[in-house]
Amino acid sequence: MAQKTIASYKLSFNTQYNQFYIRDKSSPGRTDSEMFWTDEAYKERLAIEEGIVGVGTECYGHVRAEKILLDKKLAYDANKTYDHVVEGGLEIKSDVLQILDCPNSNVEKEFKIRPGRYRVRVYSSNLASVDDDEEKGQDYYKIEIWPDGDIKRKVLKQWNQ
Repeated sequence: MAQKTIASYKLSFNTQYNQFYIRDKSSPGRTDSEMFWTDEAYKERLAIEEGIVGVGTECYGHVRAEKILLDKKLAYDANKTYDHVVEGGLEIKSDVLQILDCPNSNVEKEFKIRPGRYRVRVYSSNLASVDDDEEKGQDYYKIEIWPDGDIKRKVLKQWNQ
């Protein structure tokens, strides 16, 4: 059976502190947990805590991204246009997945989703385009989400600036 895209959404919003969140609406969202932004999570650009993942961005402000909900895992796309690729797990207990900015946790987008365990893969591209002095660039994030019980973080391609 062929893979099927259930939903796809373009995202464009402002965030700070080089991160944004993907969260189960019912999650306590413990982004201040000692287990969330560890040194390893920071280097690998993905923090994981109960019901929430933090996506590390290169830009400090405007985020451009695409979220794709799949019915099953796609093969890893080793396309050279991606600078960094990481994946990890997220458990959804409610039926709502949210995209939140940082640090205010404003809901930028909400999606209906079946409760269960999911895998989140983040493809990051154009990371070198970000000008630290201006806090902007052409970085872009493609986020694939599919049902899967594997919660552990795994880097498929590491970006070394």
